[in-house]
Amino acid sequence: MALFEQMRANVGKLLRGIGRYNPENLATLERYVETQAKENAYDLEANLAVLKLYQFNPAFFQTGVTAQILLKALTNLPHTDFTLCKCMIDQAHHPPGFMDFGGRYFWGRHFSSTFFFGPNFCLDLPKTQQEERPIRQILYLGELLETCHFQSFWQALDENMELLEGITGFEDSVRKCEGALGESQLRAWMSKYGWTEPEPGRILISNQEENIKPKNIVEKIDFDSG
Repeated sequence: MALFEQMRANVGKLLRGIGRYNPENLATLERYVETQAKENAYDLEANLAVLKLYQFNPAFFQTGVTAQILLKALTNLPHTDFTLCKCMIDQAHHPPGFMDFGGRYFWGRHFSSTFFFGPNFCLDLPKTQQEERPIRQILYLGELLETCHFQSFWQALDENMELLEGITGFEDSVRKCEGALGESQLRAWMSKYGWTEPEPGRILISNQEENIKPKNIVEKIDFDSG
């Protein structure tokens, strides 16, 4: 993590004040995201700053960097990082209703955390949407994880392992969330995140978007008078 630690101090300075809105800093922040992926490190604030700059500067949007940010956020479940990141991505990059499944695109509708696909309805998407396929794939993986469909998650991931290229420790991090929970820790998370147990051995995960609390952010920005 030597490079990550070195970059974190510099990135911290970039994110102070008006610098976080300067698109000229995007190259440095994108390298920082790649370093997080390679060194199995994580900085949510910096990653959100990248997504915010993409919002303000759509022409600079990078699918690969966004995919890395989403994957890193998934490793921090059950915290709401993934939902925060997802909400900052323009819908143009993941149109509602279209899901990637087994290398083909289908029209699906979301109902009670389950996707229903029309097996005989396949779409040839425009080139731009094909290039952004990783984002839709990761959103689908995130849906499976957040609803605890672990077997389906691992199957889907196994079919799309190219998503993890350059990402260190992703599978181990997910397994910690999935299988390394002791009874006491599980009960603590149930209490903290509003999970319920409708029947023995079955845990119902609450909607992560409902867990995000509004937060007022006040920034004091100093402009150089010279």
